[in-house]
Amino acid sequence: QLQLVESGGGLVQPGGSLRLSCKVSGFTLDVWTIGWFRQAPGKEREGVSCISSSMSDSKTYYTDSVKGRFAISKDDVKNTVYLQMNSLKPEDTAVYYCAAGGVASLEDIPYDYWGQGTQVTVSS
Repeated sequence: QLQLVESGGGLVQPGGSLRLSCKVSGFTLDVWTIGWFRQAPGKEREGVSCISSSMSDSKTYYTDSVKGRFAISKDDVKNTVYLQMNSLKPEDTAVYYCAAGGVASLEDIPYDYWGQGTQVTVSS
């Protein structure tokens, strides 16, 4: 059965770092695009980053607000996608979700399978 499980969230001070993990099972990572999304209280869900997981030609995308601060990567052996988050800001506070789909996009429409989310809180 297809499954995605996020981990790595927590409480961090502004300027700090976290690394989120998305462990996938039930399929091999290289046949899917994996996206990271987030939803803050009172706001719509936002696409943060995605990676086309082909081992031969991987492509990455980022929303403007995280460019230069976040980095998405993957480990095909571990079937895991990571989101390294540096220079965190209070505005990054949200529940972060990973999702699997067939098209690389920061819109959530192409994504069919979703994890349960992990809370990231950036606060002093």
